Amino acid sequence: MPAKYSHVKKRTASGLLKKGGPNGHHITKEVHHHHARSLNVSPHVDRSISQAMTAVSQLERAIAKVLLVRYEQDIARLFSTRLYSVALVHLPTFVMRCAAQAGPSWVAFNHDSEEVKDFFRAAISMDMRQAGERVATKSVLWSYTALRHFAMSNNVSICSKRGLHSLRLLPYYSALKAHLEALEAMPVPVFSKPPHLGSLREGQEALEDACELKYGRLGDLTPAHPDWGDSWRPKVRFGYEKLAQTLWRVAREFDVRGYGMVLREKLTTKWCDCGCSTDHLGEVCERTVREDEEESGVRIGKQREWDGRGSGIYGWETEEEEDIWEIELDFSGLEPDEYDDGIDADMTIGEIMEWRYLKAEREKEQGNAAFRKGDFNVAVRCYERAHEIEPELPHYQLNLAAAYLKLSNWMEAEKACTKALGQHRSSKGYYRRARAHRMQGRIDEAIRDLRAVLKLHPTNEEAIVELSSLLPHDQPPRSSTTMPASSSSSKQTSTRPDTDAEILEYLGIPRPRQLKQPPFARTWLDDRKLKITMLPSDGESGHEHGHSHAQCPHICHRTGGKQNGKEKARSSGKAKEVVKIKGEGMPYPSWDRYVVKRAD
Repeated sequence: MPAKYSHVKKRTASGLLKKGGPNGHHITKEVHHHHARSLNVSPHVDRSISQAMTAVSQLERAIAKVLLVRYEQDIARLFSTRLYSVALVHLPTFVMRCAAQAGPSWVAFNHDSEEVKDFFRAAISMDMRQAGERVATKSVLWSYTALRHFAMSNNVSICSKRGLHSLRLLPYYSALKAHLEALEAMPVPVFSKPPHLGSLREGQEALEDACELKYGRLGDLTPAHPDWGDSWRPKVRFGYEKLAQTLWRVAREFDVRGYGMVLREKLTTKWCDCGCSTDHLGEVCERTVREDEEESGVRIGKQREWDGRGSGIYGWETEEEEDIWEIELDFSGLEPDEYDDGIDADMTIGEIMEWRYLKAEREKEQGNAAFRKGDFNVAVRCYERAHEIEPELPHYQLNLAAAYLKLSNWMEAEKACTKALGQHRSSKGYYRRARAHRMQGRIDEAIRDLRAVLKLHPTNEEAIVELSSLLPHDQPPRSSTTMPASSSSSKQTSTRPDTDAEILEYLGIPRPRQLKQPPFARTWLDDRKLKITMLPSDGESGHEHGHSHAQCPHICHRTGGKQNGKEKARSSGKAKEVVKIKGEGMPYPSWDRYVVKRAD
């Protein structure tokens, strides 16, 4: 982390907007109430005072909205940089592991399979749950800088220690509101490859070199692998390129507006309306902004464009942006009452997130056990506890919806699905919500959800049968494969569509986009079924990144095999609980902790 961010390191999203200056103010509604009492405002205040307070409140709402909208844009852009790094670093390894089990062209023919996409979904979901903490701090800093630049362009004074105060922007509210409207008019932020980043040629070359080393020729005579032959190079290259495209398609299923719960709550329900918000932000951000200007050679006070970004802010649209995923943030700068319940003060964000996930997964597994026994009320309670522990993973809501459907609680099932779909547009979420809509008599909404299922998963037989029974057709379609029996199965005629494409067209689903076929013939190896299995976190104490003592001798050598003070502290409390849960062998989705095996 650059030195200029060192003091922000301990001010993560859960603390950046919560703790104020030396007076200990908090950016919450209580500040506003205290401020109003200090003015001795009665229910019959003077009209001019009421109008002034309303204007200040509108200003604060606009500032909060600017921070939120820009934060959503930042998640989309910064996580797009993260995905580029994943494609460059981790996808070559994935291709190698698949090739070892099924030959060099397996990925080329199976890159869009549900098995591969489910692996991507799990890993991306785990990354997205970190976006709130990793992006929020930097995003708020950038947005404060933009507000500061806007103030400077209008000759608004800025305190060198406490930064910009919101009330000084009140005369320029109309310009601020216009900027907010321009931001809100922008398209919904989605994941796409950042234009300033290069091609994936470096990853492609690394993949080919690794294949050459492991599966190439032994000397100049015979191939090292008898099934590979001499034409493996274009096969792995084609598969790698298509796999990267699948990664981006899966990422676009996720909605950035459903993440960053901590910051979102602070900007919506706990934002102060008394006109002091940016004053508190300035206490945290001002020194960083000034150091950034000094180090980048930008003259302090220089007027710049309203947005401000790209003209002196460190890392903007450069390869350094993804560094936020390498930063080890911690909570040691927070007050004790700012910790979540049960979290030790010396735990890093990585340790906290690991503890939360493993604890939530334990609750989910207990819910699954109750679900299998038919005790759906107990399952509901377990799934609810899992979601309370880890609210930024959508699959707990999907489990909750399944339990509510078994209890015939259609409204709660619908709400759980809607919440999950706000983060990830999954076929399970749409299908279960369609069932809830149907049982409530909302047929049109059920039809829309079922069509959404088939757009994501065109071969979903359950959705085809369900949609067929809801559409006002006398002759429902049938699939070329065996379909589950339905009440309308007796109405078969020779005029029904037979191919999958015809069925989708008959149901009103656009034909799926045809993927480009590989420029080489399919072999028997490409029809092998592979299974991708996530590995559990390492259960050994002191190694939180999935490697054992034997695998990291350089670390143990540096510490002499002993724990320092912080490591000793981590060996107690919740860190012990993490080790205990790890021992239960729960899988931990990750880009580097998985195995690829043959399923046949």
